Amino acid sequence: MLSVPRIRVLQAVAREGSFSGAAAALAYTQPAISQQIAALESEVGLSLVDRSRRPVGLTQAGEVLLAHAEAVFARLDAAEEDLAALAGLRAGRLRLGTFPTAGATVMPQAVARFRHAHPGVELSLIEAEPEEMLPQLRSGALDVALLVEFGEPSGPPRGAPQGAEAELQRVALLDDRMHAVVPAQHPLAERASIRLRELRAERWIQTSPGSDAARHVQAACQRAGFEPDVYFETDDYLLIQGLVAAGAGVALIPSLALGSPTAGVAALELAPRPPVRRVLAATAAGPGRAPAAEAMVEILRATASDYVAQSDQDATVGRGRS
Repeated sequence: MLSVPRIRVLQAVAREGSFSGAAAALAYTQPAISQQIAALESEVGLSLVDRSRRPVGLTQAGEVLLAHAEAVFARLDAAEEDLAALAGLRAGRLRLGTFPTAGATVMPQAVARFRHAHPGVELSLIEAEPEEMLPQLRSGALDVALLVEFGEPSGPPRGAPQGAEAELQRVALLDDRMHAVVPAQHPLAERASIRLRELRAERWIQTSPGSDAARHVQAACQRAGFEPDVYFETDDYLLIQGLVAAGAGVALIPSLALGSPTAGVAALELAPRPPVRRVLAATAAGPGRAPAAEAMVEILRATASDYVAQSDQDATVGRGRS
C-alpha cells in the first residue's frame, strides 16, 4: 500500500518546485525530503520527480499519482473535519432508550437541554423495558439507556458487573423511592407516612410475576414480616393506580410513576426506610461509545438532580399545607 505521508511530500515538492522548498514548507530537512521521494519511487517502481528541471517537476507517473492523491487528500481532510465535528459535538447522532416512567419525567427535560446545548447532534429515542434495552446497548443499537437497579436507599452500587454487563458503564442518577398507594377512602389515607407492615392484611396489586419490580416488592413485604396477598398483576402503573382507586387493593409504586397521581388514590411515604429502585444511565464501556454519549450522561445527571430537588420541595410544601 502506498504511503500517504510520502505522497504528501511529493505534493509539497510539486507545489514548491524544489526539494529545499518542500523541506521548508514541511519543516523537514532536505535530505529527509530526498529520502521520502526515493522511498516512494521504490514503492511504485517508477520515477516520479524530474530532477533535471529547474524548478523540479513531476514525471508523467508523478502527475498521475498526484492526480489520484488529491482526491484522496480531499476525502481525508473531510473525514478529519467530520471527526472534529463529532468530537466537538457539532454533528453526529445519539440513540437513546428509556423505560416508560423515566420517559415521562426525566428524559424529556434532558433531551430539551441536550438539543439546546448541541443542536447539530441528531437524537432518536425509543421506549422499552430495561431488560429489553440491555441487548441493544451491548450491540451498539443504543448509545445511552436509562435502566433500573433495585436495592436499599442511598446504598452502594451493585458489585462490579459480570459477563455481558461488564461491557456497560453505569452511572447512578437517582434513588426512586417506592410509595404505598391506597384508595382515597382507606383508613390510612390521611396519614403522612406508614409502616409497610400496616398493609399486611390488604389485597395487593403488583407488576408481572418474575419481574425485578415484583420480586423487590415481595422481598420488602417479607422483610416487614408478611407475604403479600396478590390479586392483580400488570406492568402498567396507570392501570395499577386505577385498580387501587377502584378499591381492588393496595400497591407499592415508585415516585417516577406518581408524577400525576390518579384521582381516588393516596400516595404515602413508607417509614423508616422505603424500598427504592436506583435509576441508572448506561452506555457502552468500550471505544465504540458515541462522542455525545458522555455529554448526555452529564445532562441526565443534572436533570435527575433537579428532579429530586423539585420533588423534595413539592413534598415539603405539601406537608406544610396538610
